[in-house]
Amino acid sequence: MSMPRVFIAGASGVIGRALVQKLRTAGYPVAGATRTRAGAEALGRIGAEPIVMDALDAGSVDEAIRSARPEIVIEQLTALPKHYTPASMRAALDGTIQVRVVGGANLQAAAERHGVRRYLAQSGCYFYAPGETPADETEPFVENGPPLVAGNVRSLSAIEDRVLSSRIEGITLRYGFFYGPSTWYAADGDVAQQVRERQFPVTGNGAGVWPFVHIDDAVDATIAAITTGEPGPYNIADDEQLTLATWLPAYAAWLGAPPPPHAPVDPTTDPDALYYATRLRAASSAKAKRLLGFAPRARDWV
Repeated sequence: MSMPRVFIAGASGVIGRALVQKLRTAGYPVAGATRTRAGAEALGRIGAEPIVMDALDAGSVDEAIRSARPEIVIEQLTALPKHYTPASMRAALDGTIQVRVVGGANLQAAAERHGVRRYLAQSGCYFYAPGETPADETEPFVENGPPLVAGNVRSLSAIEDRVLSSRIEGITLRYGFFYGPSTWYAADGDVAQQVRERQFPVTGNGAGVWPFVHIDDAVDATIAAITTGEPGPYNIADDEQLTLATWLPAYAAWLGAPPPPHAPVDPTTDPDALYYATRLRAASSAKAKRLLGFAPRARDWV
């Protein structure tokens, strides 16, 4: 039985590269699209058919899908900054929304025109409305959050509405925060460096529960969704339901870094940092475990 042909948009990103490598190892034919010729050359070296594509140019996207002839399209478009802070994320927000919402719409329209069978798109499980228990996929995203949260919710909602109302099979993978190799939370990543320099504090009561997922587990769930699982949204997060006040000191200890400082709440506190620190909600991945065989690992640093 032949493997379905897979097209990955955003294939030179952290999860895109890992997807290419694991799909090729499993025998899938893979076309990987990226914005630059250098990115395409790097994708060619790890076994993808490289395609240079401008996601914001509908003609470029249509030609890429037409020439690649995929059965499965995986949308991993993003434009995140290398340095993680609420301020840098807000500065990158408009560009990220443009790429993910406009570029993603171009990609899905081309997929629908050219006979793609199943369409997978990156979403997130970290902006559910606050609550006492882990949120499943039926829970709403938060309303009226601070600027970064609100912008991300608009973006994720637009992506999900588009993908899940498509006439082709649509799945949204609501990943937690990525950790593992090449992520912000790797031992050599940006957040790790901030923690070593005591620039990543526990703000307020630190009661926000951050859903995380190891990059390799996210890849495995994505590959499972190519051939299994019914259309719809899936939370993809591990089982460690830990508050910031718990996981951040444990992460610092794992890094061999000093304990994180505490930042009291006052009128100068960044509203997005405060939301992340105190109001993020855990996510339940029971559906992904049941329908995708998702089996997240325990974190090394808790």
